Amino acid sequence: MSLANGLSYLAIPGPSVMPDRVLRAMHRPAPNIYTGELPDLTHSLIPDLKAVAGTDGNATIYIANGHGLWEAALCNTCSRGDKVLVLSSGRFGIGWSEMATGLHLDVDLMHFGERSPFDFDQIETALRADTGQKIRAVLMCHVDTSSSIRNDVRAVRDLLDAVGHGALLMVDCIASMGCDRYEMDAWGADVTIAASQKGLMTPPGIGFAWFNDKADRWREDADLASRYWDWRPRAKPEMYYQYFDGTAPTHHLYGLREALDMIGEEGLENVWTRHETLARAIWAACDAWGQGGALRLNVADPAHRSHAVTSVGMDSPDADRLRHWCEFEAGLTLGIGLGRVPEDAWFRIGHMGHVNAHMILGVIGTIDAGLKALDIAHGSGAVEAATRVIAGTVG
Repeated sequence: MSLANGLSYLAIPGPSVMPDRVLRAMHRPAPNIYTGELPDLTHSLIPDLKAVAGTDGNATIYIANGHGLWEAALCNTCSRGDKVLVLSSGRFGIGWSEMATGLHLDVDLMHFGERSPFDFDQIETALRADTGQKIRAVLMCHVDTSSSIRNDVRAVRDLLDAVGHGALLMVDCIASMGCDRYEMDAWGADVTIAASQKGLMTPPGIGFAWFNDKADRWREDADLASRYWDWRPRAKPEMYYQYFDGTAPTHHLYGLREALDMIGEEGLENVWTRHETLARAIWAACDAWGQGGALRLNVADPAHRSHAVTSVGMDSPDADRLRHWCEFEAGLTLGIGLGRVPEDAWFRIGHMGHVNAHMILGVIGTIDAGLKALDIAHGSGAVEAATRVIAGTVG
């Protein structure tokens, strides 16, 4: 007998839980893609996308996933043979470096492992050694979805400025946008990319690139820019179809409009605070479980933990055993240990986008039940620890 029958809960780090409001907005006949409501709706998205990213620069929409946005960012700023420095703290930093290699760029990958943030002494050494300023761009993930490490974007910009290096700073915010505090202009990022299916609460299929005037100047001699990936017509379209270089992703746009409305109604500062509080509740539970067993948070320092996703380690193969029990016995789907070795010793909890206190307490209670059902050694008091965090915020 299984207790999983009923509404399942997808607690993976994207696609996140899709709000009913978003799904209802998308459940409609196809609109006219030439005039009227849809073009007006699309125009309305741009200032709100800029606000979510914290920029007065340009915002563009692509029909693509996050990998497509990796390519879009590089194609608009680089030429074959250009050198890029990739700072990595997980599988997705490595993935962006692989995309750059596939575009015939000269890639210098600095991988700092899956449990620690960037080492700024090593980065400074690499930048100072580049006396000819051959590095055209520095690529980083604000949050690496595989490791749940959150890196300091402002500190990378400050380091670039301190050594007098003119490279572009390009930031992957696919996991963090709309979850962790991010301020593109204030932090000095030149290019930011994100996708729809995580904190922006819209089904997978569209992605976003924000860029400033400096990055756009680099577009002048970027020979990788193709007609489709070119961000200039998308940023300043003379005709509606140029937003997307063809047919609009109609129903995604209706969903995105609703999602941005929801963020605006809550207030972005409140969205960030909600994610932080719910993340701390999960961390408190994990700390309690870890007092009596091998379960542990991947990132030791809370200052470097994502508020959108949490990576948790266990003895092999207990993470896979626990995931299987939660999904098939209780209806809760947890994320796999993507990019980790061994993979069956890791799982991830996605707590991004459309999540609230009772949902997160349900995740914690279900994991607690799974640990007991599988007789996996763990400490007690996890649910109580999580409720104290939440009660201290809302009481």
